[in-house]
Amino acid sequence: MLAFLRDANTSASVIEIINLLDEVLGAKTFNSLFPVILTDNGSEFSNPKEIEKRSTIPCNRTKIFYCDPSAPYQKGACEVNHELIRRILPKGSSFDELTQQDITLMMNHINSYKRKKLNNRSPYETFSFYYGEDVLKRLGCSPVAAENIILKPKLLKK
Repeated sequence: MLAFLRDANTSASVIEIINLLDEVLGAKTFNSLFPVILTDNGSEFSNPKEIEKRSTIPCNRTKIFYCDPSAPYQKGACEVNHELIRRILPKGSSFDELTQQDITLMMNHINSYKRKKLNNRSPYETFSFYYGEDVLKRLGCSPVAAENIILKPKLLKK
């Protein structure tokens, strides 16, 4: 799972991140990883045409689908990650002092945490197996050794 710190919760901020991912990954890899994006009905996803289209060439890069309202079970794997994020950033935590480096560090720890559902492999290991280490490096991801994983607020204490 990737996470990005945004200045505002707007559709423009989401489009900016999708454009960045498209640029960093290249069209072929982006299309392979994101043929479909499943999201909630938040206002930040209210401009699907701009998210779907590639700005450099006249073709779609992905297709947006929306979950039904009040149906988090439709994105079950995301909900597990949200619970892990809340272990590190409990509800009510301020994001004011956080940087993108903090968010990336948090996600590296979460993505390195082994899951029974993945045959006791981490999301990082599983993704690396299917798509390669190079893609993870381009995304700024790096593994955290199991004994060093911290899923508590102290991870981001400065």
